[in-house]
Formats: sequence, C-alpha cells, structure tokens
Amino acid sequence: MTHSVKAAIANGTGHFQIDTIDVHEPQGDEIRVLLKAAGLCHTDWDSQSWGKALVMGHEGAGIVQAVGPLVTRFRVGDAVMLNWAIPCGTCFQCLEGNQHICEVNSPVTSGNRASGGHAAPERTQWHGQPIERSFSLGTLSEQTVVREAAAVKITVAIPFASAAIVGCGVMTGYGSVVNAAKVKPGRSVVVLGTGGVGLNVIQGARIAGAGQIIAVDVNANRLDMARRYGATHTLLADRADTGLLQAAQQVKALTNGRGADYAFECTAIPALGAAPLAMIRNAGIACQVSGIEQEISIDMNLFEWDKVYINPLYGQCRPDIDFPILQRLYEKGDLLLDELVTRTYTLDQLGDAFADMLAGRNAKGVILFNNE
Repeated sequence: MTHSVKAAIANGTGHFQIDTIDVHEPQGDEIRVLLKAAGLCHTDWDSQSWGKALVMGHEGAGIVQAVGPLVTRFRVGDAVMLNWAIPCGTCFQCLEGNQHICEVNSPVTSGNRASGGHAAPERTQWHGQPIERSFSLGTLSEQTVVREAAAVKITVAIPFASAAIVGCGVMTGYGSVVNAAKVKPGRSVVVLGTGGVGLNVIQGARIAGAGQIIAVDVNANRLDMARRYGATHTLLADRADTGLLQAAQQVKALTNGRGADYAFECTAIPALGAAPLAMIRNAGIACQVSGIEQEISIDMNLFEWDKVYINPLYGQCRPDIDFPILQRLYEKGDLLLDELVTRTYTLDQLGDAFADMLAGRNAKGVILFNNE
C-alpha cells in the first residue's frame, strides 16, 4: 500500500518546496510513523544546500502506523520520539558505548547526513523516484519510514511538540553536561550562547546540581530566557569583544578570580571556538557543543595549565538509555520542554518558521501536523 503525503523537499542548492511524496509500507526492521510534530534547527536550514534532493527534517515524534516483520520493540499505536544517530549495536563504537558515533550507521561519521542506518530509500519516492531522508528520518513530512532503532517509545504524558525536540537540541545540551563533561554538583559553569542548545546546557547544569551557572550572550532577551532555565548569573556580551576575552574577565571576577570549572560553547560561531578555554580555571573543562567544523586558530596560551577541551557529538547520546531518562525528568518537572516551544507552525508555514529561527525569535519552533 502506498501513502501520498505532504513533505518539505530540499533541492540541494539552497531552496525547498512543499510537495507530495509516496511512502510505502515498512519492510524488515522498519516502522512507518505518522508524524505529529517536527522540531526545527539550523541544520534543517543548512540541509537545503547539501547538493541533493532530500526530505528535510531530523527531529520528530509521532505514532507507529505499521511495522515490518522483524520489528520486536513496537506495536501499531505506540507513540514514539525519533533519534537521528541510529546505532547498529554491534560495531566497535556501539560496543564501546559510543552509540552516537556508530561506525555503520552514523550519518555524521560517514560524512553523509542524508544516509546512514536508513530504511531503504525505495520506501519513499518523489515523482516516481527514490529520495533520501535527512539523517535517515526526514521528519518534515506527514509520514516517514525508519528503522526501529531510530525510535524510542514515549512512556510519559507529553505533548508531541515537546517530545519532538528531544532528539537533537535537548539531548545535545543535556548530554554535553551530564554524559560528556560530567559536571559535578556545586561546581561553576559558564554557557556561551543561549539559543535552543545553550538553554538545554543551562538546564542540564541545573539538573546536575551546578552551584553557579553563568550565561553569556549578546541578546538581552535570550539572557532573560536563560534565567528561567536555571542561570544564576547573566553577562551581556559586546559583539566587538574578540574571542569574548572581556567577558572572560567578568567570568573570572564571578568565580574567585580563577575561572569557571566548566565552560560550554553553544554559539556555532567559528571565531568563538576557543572562547570557552578563556573562561575556565587551570585544569578546567571546555566543551565545544555547537558543532563548529571550520578551521580555526587557537592561542595555545589558552590551554595553560592542564585545561581539557572536548568536542562531543550529540551529547554522547545512548537513545535507549538517555531518552527514557529525559522523559522521567520532564515528568518530574525538572526538564522544561513545553516552555522551549516558543511557537508552532503548519508545514505550509515552514518559510515563516525558518525566518523566525534565523532572527532568533524562538527558543524552539515546531511544525505540527494535523493528520490522522
């Protein structure tokens, strides 16, 4: 059986269109999901220029509509949230516990973000030809077919809009604090950039028990938001402050003159890739969260002395472990998700949603699908 549904299609050269695609029934270990919500981030905007046509979107939540014959974990009717770093479970990295950098399926380590761990492209067709899905999910579509390893069952009462955003920015921010940097209770944390990922670093630090959480941004409205998520101090940075070195002096003044124990870069600005090193004390930990991939220059004096710089991917996500934890934290009221969803849109309003995202108006914008 074939299902004709609406989807956002990137043309590979910087543009997208809303068009109809055909979604076929799942095979093997695949499931067909009726998407109820899809989160948006800058990666979705960038995917328009990846040199190929693809179904956009990599954050989503919905309801299982059909299962392949080899599926063991889901039944029709299950509510699920989707995960783009799909583990194979048997490669070296998966067995080491590094499921987020699976050697077989990871679209990042393979260098191809429109593949890796995918359901066969033939399950999705556009104008009669197979089309790939962004990060093997393609959530900006009314339906998707994914491998069951790409989904985690929703077990708490949570709106689909809030569930949809867990599988990227929330996990990246929280996991960078808890899984990667392993922030200790009572320690000091500085967060550079308070967009969607930065806000989740802040609340990850709060949940970890950090004693001091200093938010740094050039946007005063963002800093107001940061306080709501757990920042104890805020610093309004100057856009002309090269490398945030002046802000670093303010951070040191707030941390007994020595610098913070941990610093997290969440700006995605290459020129600030080294900035967290200027914020931390000797033997502190600097964490690059935003995924800067450009070549940058670093003054090695910033590493003195015994400072550690880490560059984790996706908060070192282990979906079957971390997503249930995040759900329980949400259920307890510790993890704020509903509040992150600043505005919702229809798929036909995707252009407006991107404009609001690029202008910094939203903590998180979410596409809602009115489908059954």
